[in-house]
Amino acid sequence: MSEFWLISAPGDQENLQALERMNTVTSKSNLSYNTKFSIPDFKVGTLDSLVGLSDELGKLDTFAESLIKKMAQSVVEVMEDAKGKVPENLLANGVDLPSFVTHFEWDMAKYPAKQPLVSVVDTLAKQLAQIETDLKSRTATYNTLKTNLENLEKKSMGNLFTRTLSNIVSKEDFVLGSEYLITLLVIVPKPSYTKWQKTYESLSDMVVPRSTKLIAEDNEGGLFTVTLFRKVIEDFKTKARENKFTVREFYYDEKEIKREREEMSRLLSDKKQQYGPLLRWLKVNFSEAFIAWIHIKALRVFVESVLRYGLPVNFQAVLLQPHKKSSTKRLREVLNSVFRHLDQVAAASILDASVEIPGLQLNNQDYFPYVYFHIDLSLLD
Repeated sequence: MSEFWLISAPGDQENLQALERMNTVTSKSNLSYNTKFSIPDFKVGTLDSLVGLSDELGKLDTFAESLIKKMAQSVVEVMEDAKGKVPENLLANGVDLPSFVTHFEWDMAKYPAKQPLVSVVDTLAKQLAQIETDLKSRTATYNTLKTNLENLEKKSMGNLFTRTLSNIVSKEDFVLGSEYLITLLVIVPKPSYTKWQKTYESLSDMVVPRSTKLIAEDNEGGLFTVTLFRKVIEDFKTKARENKFTVREFYYDEKEIKREREEMSRLLSDKKQQYGPLLRWLKVNFSEAFIAWIHIKALRVFVESVLRYGLPVNFQAVLLQPHKKSSTKRLREVLNSVFRHLDQVAAASILDASVEIPGLQLNNQDYFPYVYFHIDLSLLD
């Protein structure tokens, strides 16, 4: 499973023994894979400042998770023709995400633990905000290019009634530069080909004999040329409509056709040029954002542990990876049982939902006697 539970318990002898019991039970019952989660000793400051940081870290946690989801989705969208290679571009420090989480080590160079906690949190917040700003800018430019290209491509698709004809017709299909003559394009249903050949010359006066030619087909019909005098255009259109032939409004403009083709080539070239740099940026900055997110999780464990267990700082953090979804309920029961001594009333209420906790505003099912945070990587699959 791509799901992790990050918990902590006090570091005294009684609770270290409780952690050992937890490891023994979860191992024997094959409930989860457990590892120690190392968190450095930070400058605590005042408890009031920790309460403020707790709220700020909660918001930053949500923001970071949302950001990495957006970045993962951007990688999927950019790699539209190679989605099988998406996982190899969603890495953290060059390793897959579960491996990074299970082998997490605090980055002292980037986030010095000797700095005040407020400074560390501020560094993380500014880093993520900058990544989000750059993400919006870079993806907006690429998506605009992609949309323009898709719109042009859509014009060259569809049936003969709606698609662009610039890549179907050629200069030789038309009488051009004549003051009196004009070539029209007519869509004829397939069952009516014979009827068209027999009647098109008589649909109106002044139609040039033997001037029709089939230049394109789709599943429903064909596109025919016909040349006639300009002054009978409207009469010809009316008679054609009466016979279920459709005159397509199209006039050959060599400059416009050249412009369309050049625009398509330019967009294809621009998209190709932007693809590599954008994907590299996403790969690098997804890694940075994900690493920052796990550091935020570590900070949340530290802050909540100090607020929950008090000073001096003394707790042990553990990372649990449930083996399967069906075992999470049993795993939760084991944890609540092992650590129920940390909060007898709260633990009892969890095991017995009918018990209310005086003064506790949270839903009982969301409260645990130990510090707990959830890391769900399946949201990035």
